[in-house]
Amino acid sequence: MSNPIIFVIDDDQQVLRAISRDLKTQYREHYRVLSTASAKEALDSLLDLKNKGETVALFLSDQRMPEMDGVDFLCQTMQYFPNAKRVLLTAYADTDAAIKAINEVKLDYYLTKPWDPPEEKLYPVITDLLEDWKGVYKPDFHGIKVVGYQYSPKSHDIKEFLSGYLVPYQWLDANTDEAKSLIKINKLEAKDLPAIVCADGAVMKTPTLKDLAGKIGLTQSAKNELYDVVIIGAGPAGLAASVYGSSEGLKTLLIEKKVPGGQAGTSSRIENYLGFPSGLSGADLTRRAITQSSRFGTEFLSPQAVKQIKTEGSYKTLVLDDDTEVITKSVIITTGVDYRQLTTKGIDKFTGAGIYYGAAMTEAASCKDKHVYVVGGGNSAGQAAMYLSKFAKEVFILIRKPSLEETMSSYLIDQIGGQPNIKLMPCTEITEAMGDENLQKLNIKDLNTGEVTTVDADALYIFIGARPYTEWLCKDILVNDRGFIETGRDLNLCPDFPKTWKNNRDPYLLETSCPGIFAAGDVRAGAMNRVASAVGEGSMAISFVHKYLNEV
Repeated sequence: MSNPIIFVIDDDQQVLRAISRDLKTQYREHYRVLSTASAKEALDSLLDLKNKGETVALFLSDQRMPEMDGVDFLCQTMQYFPNAKRVLLTAYADTDAAIKAINEVKLDYYLTKPWDPPEEKLYPVITDLLEDWKGVYKPDFHGIKVVGYQYSPKSHDIKEFLSGYLVPYQWLDANTDEAKSLIKINKLEAKDLPAIVCADGAVMKTPTLKDLAGKIGLTQSAKNELYDVVIIGAGPAGLAASVYGSSEGLKTLLIEKKVPGGQAGTSSRIENYLGFPSGLSGADLTRRAITQSSRFGTEFLSPQAVKQIKTEGSYKTLVLDDDTEVITKSVIITTGVDYRQLTTKGIDKFTGAGIYYGAAMTEAASCKDKHVYVVGGGNSAGQAAMYLSKFAKEVFILIRKPSLEETMSSYLIDQIGGQPNIKLMPCTEITEAMGDENLQKLNIKDLNTGEVTTVDADALYIFIGARPYTEWLCKDILVNDRGFIETGRDLNLCPDFPKTWKNNRDPYLLETSCPGIFAAGDVRAGAMNRVASAVGEGSMAISFVHKYLNEV
């Protein structure tokens, strides 16, 4: 982080050079000295400094300046850096104005010209003020700041996106003093929120995720004309395939429509993954995998979605959402699954405004000392409940079954049983979600008695099973009645398989009904729905890609 700033302004260039020289001589090791002869130029630069997360420790301003006097200038600096020390540089004749300004602008001191020798008349004063400032100074966050409303779905999407790409950011609720200050000095209106204040000082008003992706350096268009393999989906299976593909010399492209990691990437703690006895978070696993894949040379497009696959001879053309095309020799589909939507009354209304699918890590901090409900009895729900229990006053797990034994790993059941602020509510379901602008209450039905109870609820997290993301696939890629992609030997059981398979050999183990197009991970029919198995399938798919490429 940059050193704090001592900001000096004086319209007399000779005086400005002299005071700047003396301050740099004494304080350059721990402070930066910025100077200007123009009050308007100075005020314009303060907005940029504030948005960049810079800190001004002390302002030193001349009193008599043509654009505005020093007292007015110091008064206007308060909206940008209210905690900075303020010193007025005056001639002897202006001491009355300086004394009057002590109350008006919280003036900390006034210095008279000349200040020679500085060791006697300048440094003791400035050093004392800087020591006082350091005693209450809290470093400002240096990086992306997201300003918005807590229960805004757009704000939630931006936080999820930045979290998914492991981009550090500071969330500022629009109702807090710090956010109000940024809104005021940047002249933002309610329609401009959520807004992004970037590390370089730029302000983005209600940005799209693609706009934000460009700002944080993500690539959204392919660099090469032809690839050996394109992997669609950056969950554990896709990331594993990208690592093995690029490390084995294949020209590899990985495309992700949202954020990397898939459902596993949102997990607060994966404790049964081989080689990590203390467990690791989904975000940590994702970060390691992306770093590894990038090191081997994988090209990564995001956020970008594939809406169509066209086959022409031995080549496949992928049509992206923006209608650009990518040509490849082979494809691995690892699009995984999305959480199944809960159709209960009121759920759609408050999705992103107190009701979330997954996303426990992103919104957990906002649940401090609140009542939180989790719907679902699988491992994802259990991991979310354990993580939320660190923040929430109480966490309630709602399941339709009498117990968790059938659906959740025993180690998680034991952890939940030992957490005093987690309460299991078996044989229950939600019948309605209610509130004004955000979720406030839930109607919960006891499935044994039929009794409905209304409870206060600050947040609801839904983990109720999954559906595959395969609606975009062409008809030649066969799926089962639940939408999962059929592969390998199971294709022989599909009536339409003979119509789509145009090859003399049988399909490889992870190959779909289209030669050269493979599927791995949770999107594949018969998958094990575990991180380890997805990683294994993604790795294994590359070996079949090699076999296929040797044929064509």
